[in-house]
Amino acid sequence: MGSRGRRKQRWGTVQTLTPLMEGPDPEMQDYEGNKKESSWEVIREWFRTQKGLSSSSSATNNLSMSLYGGNNNNNNNVPAKRQDLRLLLGVLGCPLAPIPLLNHPINHPRLKDIPIETSTAHYIIQQYLAATGCLKQQKRSKNMYATGSVKMICCETEISTGKNVKSLGTRSGESGCFVVWQMLPGMWSLELVVGGNKVIAGSDGKTVWRHTSWLGTHAAKGPQRPLRRIIQGLDPKTTASLFSKAQCLGEKRIGEEECFVLKVCADREAVMERNEGPAEVMRHVLYGYFSQKSGLLIYLEDSHLTRVHTQENDSSVYWETTIGSSIGDYRDVDGVLIAHQGRSIATIFRFGELSVEHTRTRMEEMWTIDDVVFNVQGLSIDSFIPPADIFDHNLHSPSL
Repeated sequence: MGSRGRRKQRWGTVQTLTPLMEGPDPEMQDYEGNKKESSWEVIREWFRTQKGLSSSSSATNNLSMSLYGGNNNNNNNVPAKRQDLRLLLGVLGCPLAPIPLLNHPINHPRLKDIPIETSTAHYIIQQYLAATGCLKQQKRSKNMYATGSVKMICCETEISTGKNVKSLGTRSGESGCFVVWQMLPGMWSLELVVGGNKVIAGSDGKTVWRHTSWLGTHAAKGPQRPLRRIIQGLDPKTTASLFSKAQCLGEKRIGEEECFVLKVCADREAVMERNEGPAEVMRHVLYGYFSQKSGLLIYLEDSHLTRVHTQENDSSVYWETTIGSSIGDYRDVDGVLIAHQGRSIATIFRFGELSVEHTRTRMEEMWTIDDVVFNVQGLSIDSFIPPADIFDHNLHSPSL
């Protein structure tokens, strides 16, 4: 990744940023020609290609295409391998956590005022903070910088017509690297390069934006949420804040570890703010698995369900995305235990309201952290200013 001095110099270089949409955007206009298309357009096109390879019915293909609309001529010329990589980056590149961070610190509630499931979860989170060394810190770090390596793999796709099931795909993968910057309160920036493709994302504490060369610049809808990579063992205090209103579901074994399972759901109001045209976010749930032995977070899972209604045939298609991350190799960095290795497996499940047909694809990412630095000198809020074209695009896109 180069020396730290070189990294700082690179960060200071003026560069136009521009991000991807998190959910379906069926009514995206052909802004600036055909350059801008939603991330779900890429996913939809990828599934359409897979169905073509499996010789599924053209009626099913047309249904999938009609859900998101738009001109598909450009995507028809995109090689299948590049479409696979776009799908990988769209799902695993820079996903956000399901819920926004609290604006106030974690309080110590009175046990008699809350259910046993909530008080148990609060106790487990306090144990987690103690295990990572956060409770010993007199002052929280003002900012953080981390670099790492990734390998992304697109795995098997299962296509069911109701009568039979076909499996397609090979374990083709691409390697890359990333750099993450974080600054309180709620500011972060990510730059990820995989297979020659770059994804850039960031937040100034108010607006979250994401960018790829094939999607252009977009601001994420709904409340400001943290980057999922940050809560995968990089920032224990942010992770603890997300689970401050969690409930303890009980115990479960993950590998060789007995774990407590905590669950927290995005509020209905916050979820509804993320709706986009006919695409409705039904739920977004986060599960944390904390080791009973060490107190550390060793597995993280979130499930995101979106319903897209089509007026043509008055039916709905559902997209469920589940990401499960194994987290490990905790090492001491300035008195705080930081996870330095992990593996994420994502599953996209597409199914209809009435049809027995469904499509399921599985992909994975293996990541390692190479370097972590706290309290980087010279990092300021100017480093997290949103790109100007986000506001220009919002003027042309009333749906944002």
